[in-house]
Amino acid sequence: MAQIFGYCRVSTTDQDLTIQETALRAAGATIIRSEKKSGTTTNGRDELATLIEFARAGDTIMVTRVDRLARSIADLAQIVRTLESKGVHLKATEQPIDTGSAAGKAFLQMLGVFAEFETNLRRERQLEGIAKAKADGVYKGRKATIDADRVQELAKGGMGASEIAKVLGIGRASVYRYLKD
Repeated sequence: MAQIFGYCRVSTTDQDLTIQETALRAAGATIIRSEKKSGTTTNGRDELATLIEFARAGDTIMVTRVDRLARSIADLAQIVRTLESKGVHLKATEQPIDTGSAAGKAFLQMLGVFAEFETNLRRERQLEGIAKAKADGVYKGRKATIDADRVQELAKGGMGASEIAKVLGIGRASVYRYLKD
């Protein structure tokens, strides 16, 4: 018997999945998998991988919006190809997406383009904001976690890079980087 599976995703641990879960249950999803991971990649999204692996021919995987599934065209296309090869349909509750129809597939691809575009715009705005903050002297990057003077001091005392790394609890490559400067 065909099943309807739901998939929920938010990007950060402080975000709530309740609205998505409620919408998926109302749309008929009987089993819902959810996770709090970035949508910019499928790497590390174990719940999604489990759901895709578990779904069988005739089943449906449902999301509220396509951006909950993937934020890159490549990832979205791969997920859709995998589902199609298994005979699994993809649907969305808030968008007219249904991979069982040509129109649904076309709309899915268009929304995928916009999801990736939105991610790229967000990244550009973030980089612009960081550049402005650096120019204004507000943002200076992450504080150094390695005491450069201590590295130099230990080196002048005759310690080798491996020993300095061990004493300070840092990587040997970091020691070499500080000694080079």
